[in-house]
Amino acid sequence: MRYIMYGKNIEVTEGLKTAVEEKFSKLSRYFTEDTEIHVTFCVEKDVQKIEVTIPMKGNIVRAEEESADMYASIDMVEDTIERQLRKFKNKLVDKKQNAMSLSQAFAAEEAEEEEEVKIVRTKRFAVKPMDVEEACIQMELLGHNFFVFRNAETDEVNVVYKRKGDTYGLIEPEY
Repeated sequence: MRYIMYGKNIEVTEGLKTAVEEKFSKLSRYFTEDTEIHVTFCVEKDVQKIEVTIPMKGNIVRAEEESADMYASIDMVEDTIERQLRKFKNKLVDKKQNAMSLSQAFAAEEAEEEEEVKIVRTKRFAVKPMDVEEACIQMELLGHNFFVFRNAETDEVNVVYKRKGDTYGLIEPEY
C-alpha cells in the first residue's frame, strides 16, 4: 500500500507517519500492493482530525474522525475503515461483483453476517414546488441539515443541504 499524507495546520511528523503505517498495516490484507491511501491530518482549535480516503475501482472508501488527540483519531478512523471494508466485502460476495482493488485472499475469506440496514421511521410529505432560496429557508425553519423539494424552475426533485461554515449545497439529478 502507498500512503499519501497531507497536513492542514499541522506538520506531518515521522511519528504520525509511523503511527498511520503501523495502524493501517493490519489492513494490508484487504488491498493489493498498489492501492493508495490518502491521509489528511487537520488541526482546528482543540480538535485533531484525520480523514482517510481509499480510491478503489468504482468505489471510494472514506472515513474521518476527530478527537482531542491525533493518535486517538488514528485509532478510531482505522476501526471505521475496517468496518466499512468488511461490509463492502460482504456486499461484493453477495452480488458476485469484481473486487479488483481487494486482495484475492481477503475476497476468498468466508463472508461474515452482514449488518442489515434497519429503517426505523418512514416519513411522507407533499413535495411543493419552490425555488432554491425558499428551500434553504424552509430547511432552516425546520432545523434540519437537508431538505427535499421540487425545483419550481426545473420541475425536478432536488436536495439542499447544509455544509460546514454555514454554506449550502444543492443536489440535482443527472439523467
